[in-house]
Amino acid sequence: MSGQRRGFFLGLGAYLTWGFFPLYWPLLAPAGPIEILAHRIVWSQVAVAVLTIVARRWTRLKAVFADRRRLAFIGVGAVVIAVNWGVYIYGVNSGQVVETSLGYFINPLVTILLGVVVLGERLRPGQWIGLAIAFAAVVELTFDYGRVPWIAVILAFSFATYGLMKKKADVGSTEGLTIETMVLAPIALTFLLAGGSGTFGQAGWLQAVLLVGTGVITAVPLLMFGTAATKVSLTTLGLLQYTAPVVQFAVGLLVFHEAMTTARWVGFGLVWLALAVITVESLVSRRRTALRPIERQAELV
Repeated sequence: MSGQRRGFFLGLGAYLTWGFFPLYWPLLAPAGPIEILAHRIVWSQVAVAVLTIVARRWTRLKAVFADRRRLAFIGVGAVVIAVNWGVYIYGVNSGQVVETSLGYFINPLVTILLGVVVLGERLRPGQWIGLAIAFAAVVELTFDYGRVPWIAVILAFSFATYGLMKKKADVGSTEGLTIETMVLAPIALTFLLAGGSGTFGQAGWLQAVLLVGTGVITAVPLLMFGTAATKVSLTTLGLLQYTAPVVQFAVGLLVFHEAMTTARWVGFGLVWLALAVITVESLVSRRRTALRPIERQAELV
């Protein structure tokens, strides 16, 4: 199997795993969202520590620890990913899987918005149109829900901010997650030791094993994604990212039988239209950029 093909399947595997996450969190009942989050942080720390030792990445970790600027970005990233994980677990376990999928559908659009606001990037006309459609979708869904779809909004903005911090820090996925969980683990462990782990070991051995497993299911798809990112194009990776929210949406609709009103379908349809506009515009722009050197060479000939 070629490296590019292997990278594609690893990327697909990572996004499919993230897509099916809603099936895992309800299995951890009667643990609440905060307890599940604390266990996820602690056991993720254990999992990535083992991976760091096995992969012998201590040298890379030392280099990151020596750079305060990188550590600052990773620290902020740790806080926002904890918020993201916590809100996601709450959304799933409170029967709002469809809304969590909305958060990851609009995440690419929020990422573009942050690029403009924070990095000073300039938007192309197609991107402006996509963002305008997405804004209309959020307004429409706000009227349908009778409230701002805050779960989706927080998930989108927290994950987009996390991506921005990862970009600024410029560290590997393993090293980044290792330091992020090191920042969060003392707080999570203190919470668990202070009585926040009330259900661990009290709700049967299977639930305890599944709580420990939160570390594995966090680390494995990240490693798959990290490998895929080095083997496939950004265009392929960008298209694959829609796999996770599509699967989450299907799980919410078909497995948990969540209600979808006509107005809600219209709102989601607008989001999908916005994503289609952004994706097509991006593909056309990349193609034009790739063709420019060839056209210039033809003119010289």
